[in-house]
Order: sequence, then C-alpha cells, then structure tokens
Amino acid sequence: MNRILLADDSQQALRLGEQILSSEGLQVVSVTDGATALRRLQDADPDVLITDVFLPTKNGFELARYIKAQPEQKHIRVVFAAGPADQFDEQDAKNAGAEAILRKPFEASALLATVRPLLAQAKAEREKHAGSSRGLDRASIRAAVTIAIDSAMPVMIEEMTERVMLALSQQRVAPPAAAVGGVEQKSAETPAESPLNGEPAVQADGDQP
Repeated sequence: MNRILLADDSQQALRLGEQILSSEGLQVVSVTDGATALRRLQDADPDVLITDVFLPTKNGFELARYIKAQPEQKHIRVVFAAGPADQFDEQDAKNAGAEAILRKPFEASALLATVRPLLAQAKAEREKHAGSSRGLDRASIRAAVTIAIDSAMPVMIEEMTERVMLALSQQRVAPPAAAVGGVEQKSAETPAESPLNGEPAVQADGDQP
C-alpha cells in the first residue's frame, strides 16, 4: 500500500489532507513539525512527503535537501504545500528537491492529481532498487509494521489504562494487613509506656522478683 507522510503545523490542513488521501486508500502518517517528519522518514518509509514550506524546527527546504542527499530515500517524492500568503521562490523550491507545489487549503482533485503520478514514480524507483539488491525490501516491511503498531497503539493504551484502574481499585478495597490481628500482637509484645513521657514504666520495688 502506498504511504504518504503529511507534515503540517495546521491541524485543519492535516485533517483535510488525511481525509482526501485516506479516501483513496492511501496510508497517511501525519506530523506537525520538521524534526518529527525527519524521524518518521526512517520508520514510515513514505512514497511521498507532503510538507508545509514553513514547517517548524525544520522547514520544507531542509527536508527536501536531506531526502535528495540520502541514496536509500531517493524514491521519496516531495510536494511543497504553501498557504495563500506564503511567499517563496518556487524555482528555489524545485532546486531543493520539490517535485510539485500545492497551495492550501487542499483541493481534492488538485491534491490527488499531483500525488498519483508521484506515487507511480516512487513505486518504479522502489522496484528498480529491489531488482538491483535482489533481496527483501526491509524498509517497506519495517514501515508496514510500524504503521500497524501506530494504528493499534490507541487501543493498547486504552486497554492498559483499564487494567491499571481495575488493579488500583482492587487494592483500595482490600483490608490493610494490620487489621488482621497485627495491632493486637504488637501491643502484647511492646513494653508498657509511661502516660507522661512515653518511656517504659518503671516497676515498683515490691514488684521486683
């Protein structure tokens, strides 16, 4: 299945992009800053990166240049997404490695028309690399496993939370250990204390053996 890494600090842009791409059966991994996008390039192994030009921590230009400098990631196609008022040199963007530029808010037909040929190019590049290496595509397998774990994580967290809550509630209703006779045993073994200062009471002479 084709994978898209969508990087944007706008929650609205992320939701809209996810909705459009997911409706086409594409796997979408969403992040909100450039540093996270850089990390997810390794484990998500996307076919296409759609990144906001002015992304926090690492911008689109930095991400594109990084990808184009990595031989193992040269199959990844890069799309720059820019807001209506964002000003930048589109030729500089292409020189940095952007294959396409889109304006936000995303429009479904324009987004899909841009992404589809890039997915085909990425697939061809992957197959070329797989043919030359003559081995299993470890990166794709790792990415599929990672995304599956990402999808299952909310359910796992919810189940673990319920188990911890149940365990804590059972501990709260259990009787304290001291209530089962420990107090009586302690009072029998502890020397009597003076009511004045807490020191052990002194026996009278006539009580001495």
